[in-house]
Amino acid sequence: MPRSVFYVSDGTGITAETIGHSVLTQFEGVEFDTVRIPFVDSPQKAHAAVARIRNSFQGTGARAILVNSVVDPEISEILVSSGALMLDIFAPFIAPLEAELGMKRARTVGRAHGLTNFSEYEARIDATNYALTHDDGIDVNYADAEVILIGVSRVGKTPTCLYIALHYGVKAANYPLTEDDLERFEIPPRLKPYKPRLFGLDIDANRLAQVREARKPGSRYAKIEQCRHELVLADRLFKRENIPVQNTTHTSIEEIASKILSSLGIEKHMF
Repeated sequence: MPRSVFYVSDGTGITAETIGHSVLTQFEGVEFDTVRIPFVDSPQKAHAAVARIRNSFQGTGARAILVNSVVDPEISEILVSSGALMLDIFAPFIAPLEAELGMKRARTVGRAHGLTNFSEYEARIDATNYALTHDDGIDVNYADAEVILIGVSRVGKTPTCLYIALHYGVKAANYPLTEDDLERFEIPPRLKPYKPRLFGLDIDANRLAQVREARKPGSRYAKIEQCRHELVLADRLFKRENIPVQNTTHTSIEEIASKILSSLGIEKHMF
């Protein structure tokens, strides 16, 4: 039976889920059934969460795991009564920081994801709009691009661009390598002035075929032979032009984004 894991927060629960997921992936061979319960900001909602957590024990017979990012101690005490193993994600850090800084923390709900810096927020919006208008070569003016992702169709360029834009405020464009581009065995002319900003994405041929088959079932575009052919040509192009490459098959989008920015020397923190 999978172990039930509850991410409980008085805000969105994004922080609890992100940290909790990172920790749980360290335990191979264990199946987890995860549930996020956001906006638990009153005793009534806390009791409702407790009831839900207790019900999971009755269904599985195994003690639930509760990853908690609630800042109100009264609500946290109610959550303890669930009988779950409670992991407070802030607890290991608060006491040492209070001692170091000589001050108590402000118990403010939603501070981690609050809108506190409008210039950073606008940078994210501008970057996201840029990614959308420069998706798949729609707009070929790359003068303002900080990153230009290239690769064959359906290799993961669009979601990676949007992630980089939304989380780092980086203007990312992408260009799909067509068969003509690959057969010419050179960077498309429109990209040559921006070669230092280019980054290639690669993927396993079988995975690419699955993705393409879901998009265009039964097409030549989705045939495994066609996928292999395009990927071999793309790999040769990347090597010839000395373009850095990241394989996306078994890599999370967070790691892909981090590696791209590091490789291109772009030092921006995550918002």
